[in-house]
Amino acid sequence: MLLYWWATAPCTAFLPHVRADSSIHLLPWGAALGHGGFALRIQRSPVATLDKLDRHILDLLQRDGRMSMTDLAEAVGLTVTPCIERVRRLEREGVITGYHARVAPGPLDAGLLVFVEVSISSKSERSFEDFRREVLCIPHVQECHLVSGDFDYMIKARIKEIGQYRTLLGDILLRLPGVTQTKSCIVMEEIKETHYIPALK
Repeated sequence: MLLYWWATAPCTAFLPHVRADSSIHLLPWGAALGHGGFALRIQRSPVATLDKLDRHILDLLQRDGRMSMTDLAEAVGLTVTPCIERVRRLEREGVITGYHARVAPGPLDAGLLVFVEVSISSKSERSFEDFRREVLCIPHVQECHLVSGDFDYMIKARIKEIGQYRTLLGDILLRLPGVTQTKSCIVMEEIKETHYIPALK
């Protein structure tokens, strides 16, 4: 992928938006076109190639992460040893990132779901990194995404009740580095929430 960009702003302002598995190359651009710019090439690392058996394994393990290797091998039509080797390869390549227990949020005093849009003052690499470092330390925050649009981050957080919302917003989120504005949505009803990604074609 090749992105053209004027050299009137530091390229580091764009680096926080680039995937971690990408390499950055600055290419001269201007001698041929008569402009004082350059080309920014973003080259992504190759993604693991999955065959039909890999996808079947991923589908089953997403549905039941505690499935035994014997049952898994039987379900996909392999013997146990080749099945274990495939699972270990998927783990090693970062396709399988972990195995987790799904728990109900209510008993853990996290029954209220909140989404918060966050804007920060500066778009420099340091500003993004400072925000990232601090938000990773907030236990209430389940997800935080750098996004395009009218704001910079979308945060998903869980708290016990509406009374904790002021603490989350005023004492925690608004004190994050560079935050200038927030906009919140309180979830009234959770219709669907899943980590399942369709694996079978």
